[in-house]
Amino acid sequence: MPYAIDQKKAATVREALEAWQRKGILTPELAAQLNSDLQVIPFDWRRLAKYSLWVSIVCVVTAVVSVLSDHVFMRLLESIFDAAPIVRAAFAALVAAGFYIWGVKRKRQSPEKVYSNEALLFLGVLATAASVSQVGMAFDTGSGHFSILLLLSFVIYAVLAFAFASNLIWIFALAAFGSWYGTETGYESGWGAYYLGMNYPMRFVLFGAALLLATGLSAKAQWARIFFRATLAMGLLYFFIALWLLSIFGNYGSMDSWYHAGHLELLQWSVLFGLAAAAAVGHGLKYDNGMTKGFGITFFFINLYTKFFEIFWDHMHKAIFFAILAVSFWLIGTRAERIWSLGPKKSADAKTLK
Repeated sequence: MPYAIDQKKAATVREALEAWQRKGILTPELAAQLNSDLQVIPFDWRRLAKYSLWVSIVCVVTAVVSVLSDHVFMRLLESIFDAAPIVRAAFAALVAAGFYIWGVKRKRQSPEKVYSNEALLFLGVLATAASVSQVGMAFDTGSGHFSILLLLSFVIYAVLAFAFASNLIWIFALAAFGSWYGTETGYESGWGAYYLGMNYPMRFVLFGAALLLATGLSAKAQWARIFFRATLAMGLLYFFIALWLLSIFGNYGSMDSWYHAGHLELLQWSVLFGLAAAAAVGHGLKYDNGMTKGFGITFFFINLYTKFFEIFWDHMHKAIFFAILAVSFWLIGTRAERIWSLGPKKSADAKTLK
């Protein structure tokens, strides 16, 4: 019976069959038979036309209904926005609950529709944020301590993420947690430049490191396993972006202090940035973790190019400056193409030529 797959997957399977045949795992006859069983799915223009016509009809009906009931819709919006904040909060919470219920129901019925299911949960996240903001307006005392709302958002998102086993909501929970951390330390410092002697990039280096440590310690826990990769990605993102900013601005609290700082004064942060990137690459190679390896390589090059811009932008002719950039990116691109984009055979050839 033929096995129907798309063109991209068919190319991958055929490359695997050729490699297995060369290694003697498959006989030429069996490889030919398996190859003949592959049926490449062509693009279904007929189905596209059918769905496009359906969407067109729905859009026309929606446009007509919108014209006929525009004044009714506007009065409804006015009544909602003119209501008390607590009423708006309750309305947004109901909308959020509707999206969550709808998204979870569709996730159970059609788990293969990942993107549309997550889109519904995302709309629920937005409605939840609107509800929390209205709660803040309802109970605002004028203290300016709005970081409490971000902490409340984190708690709500975390509970929902565990309840629905949703990585998307968990990512928003960690984003809210990071936002709370930044605004809370800002509030505690009187919105000054420093908190316990640390500027914002320095604080988030510690925050990202703490998140990575928590990820490592909870890696074997059953309750945290579903969110392991999302938590690792957010921790690496916080950590490396903060390190990058720290390598540019240092632990200075004012632009004037930073402007008068020499390159050597900021070099220590760039060295720390480079060591952290190298450690991430080493971790990725040792434990076969593509995420830490990818973050390490990416931010290692970001560190190099950032220092290149800092040191040579004002002291090198722009033609030479961009020529060096062009050559470096060309070398990186061709090397990456050779290793990752030309398939297993070309990768093997590239390794042989080393």
